[in-house]
Amino acid sequence: MLRTSASRVLDDSDRDEVLALLDTDPVANVFVSSRVRAVGLNPARLGGQMWGFGPRGGLVSLCYAGANMVPVSAGPEAVHAFADRARKQGRRCSSIVGPVDAVSLLWERLEPYWGRARAIRWAQPVMVTSRKPLVPADPLVRRVRPDEFDILLPACVAMFTEEVGVSPNLGDGGALYRTRVAELIRIGRSYARIENGKVVFKAEVGAVTPQACQIQGVWVDPELRGRGHAAAGMAAVVEAAMDCFAPLVTLYVNDYNRSARAVYRKVGFAEVDTFMSVLF
Repeated sequence: MLRTSASRVLDDSDRDEVLALLDTDPVANVFVSSRVRAVGLNPARLGGQMWGFGPRGGLVSLCYAGANMVPVSAGPEAVHAFADRARKQGRRCSSIVGPVDAVSLLWERLEPYWGRARAIRWAQPVMVTSRKPLVPADPLVRRVRPDEFDILLPACVAMFTEEVGVSPNLGDGGALYRTRVAELIRIGRSYARIENGKVVFKAEVGAVTPQACQIQGVWVDPELRGRGHAAAGMAAVVEAAMDCFAPLVTLYVNDYNRSARAVYRKVGFAEVDTFMSVLF
């Protein structure tokens, strides 16, 4: 077994050092970086803890431990330290997600204590683009208005259920999920094509930093798939994201979703990394 230094819980005094580390890979770290930039490192605002690891008090690796557990720049020694803290604390997250090498090792260490996962997505290509879309954008894709919440919500629930395998309405009846959907609409990061009160295509820009933004929740009405709505809709969202948020646009997708990967490549995305997700 590796000998490891202990991890430590970070606070706002570590913010600059944390952001400098996150900025070394703005695409892979966009989610964690967006959280830190938005609310800092105080656990009450962050919705969890940020753990740091490094020799003699330095900082070379991080682990966001909130609703999701996300290792950052974590080699084997850091992963072992984070796993030790997570084992002692007990599972509080609904998923572990991040670079495949770190997540696979983290899960190897935690599974004997946390028990079986509900699902494991072993390979999720991370894709990125920094150029104008290669296909024409759908001119009917636009920002969703607050008064269209009730129209958008069923599509969001359908997307989440299809992607994750469980309904977001379980547990708290969907209250937290509805709050998140409403918030993305309010801040202008929810996009859709809506016709006759029905969502044809939708996607959200879920995380934003000055360097990169992450698209999530891509969905096309199952009755309308295969008609080009996904590519044209994604082109519209990419254009909007580059104009409004950041020069790099990224997302990650399950490796077995070949149709989605083909759509994203058609729009101009390239695969640059691989994530892994453990779902509880």
